[in-house]
Amino acid sequence: MKLLEDKILAEGIAESENILKVDSFINHQVDPELMKKMGKDIAEHYKGKGITRIATIESSGIAPALMAAEALGVPLVILKKQPSKILNHDLYQTVVTSYTKGTSYELTISAKYISENDHILIVDDFLANGEAATGAIRLIRKAHATIAGVSVLIEKAFQPGREKLEEQGIDVYSLARVSRLDKGVIEFVKED
Repeated sequence: MKLLEDKILAEGIAESENILKVDSFINHQVDPELMKKMGKDIAEHYKGKGITRIATIESSGIAPALMAAEALGVPLVILKKQPSKILNHDLYQTVVTSYTKGTSYELTISAKYISENDHILIVDDFLANGEAATGAIRLIRKAHATIAGVSVLIEKAFQPGREKLEEQGIDVYSLARVSRLDKGVIEFVKED
């Protein structure tokens, strides 16, 4: 999506070969018009695929996932990273290790909001090594729901996330595919 690529080039900060900061429009401050357009693009890609819910991992994926859910007319389910004092019965849980942050967390969803009748699209902000997406898939499959695909705003195409997901038979749709990062350098995969 050229609009997102242009925004990344204008406001993104490449700190190293692994770190791309997009704080001014995705992670800390959210650009609502951009989110709306990205949500619409994701919905258009998955239109007619029988999606019953969208799922995202809190917190940076919430804005684009909500916009995609609105465009598709389906509910958004938020997979929780933090344990809840009140959400403690009939849960599906799995442990996810974040490559970027070097930490592990327990991903949780209430059985109340997912069933074997669901066909779920996962929407997130980044795809790098695919650990978060794989954890979300594991969690959704525990409920015997099916996966429509994984859509991300920014894919670090030089890391193995897409390959890991496609090996599992998962459709991956990325709005911007970064081919190379370095301090002050951001390059995108050239699409045909």
